[in-house]
Amino acid sequence: MESRSLAVAAFTLAALASGVAQAQDKKDKAMDSRPAMEKCYGVALAGKNDCAAGPGTSCAGTSKVDYQGSDWKSVPVGTCTGIKTPKGMGSLQPIKS
Repeated sequence: MESRSLAVAAFTLAALASGVAQAQDKKDKAMDSRPAMEKCYGVALAGKNDCAAGPGTSCAGTSKVDYQGSDWKSVPVGTCTGIKTPKGMGSLQPIKS
């Protein structure tokens, strides 16, 4: 009887460990499928920046002006300089006003 309980416990632990390993594998694959991102300056709308909003602001969501050259938005790598705004194209470097 005791060996049977031990076998059931061992089987249960093995099943739990397998489930944890599979969940971690799915998490790793999901992280790999996300595109690489880069900072793109001058493309964020007021209050929609990711950070670096310039004087008088602290960080994310604090820009007061659309397309402010000193703030940035995360975009997929390779797309920034193709983003057209009323003030020009997106930039990989801060835009001086």
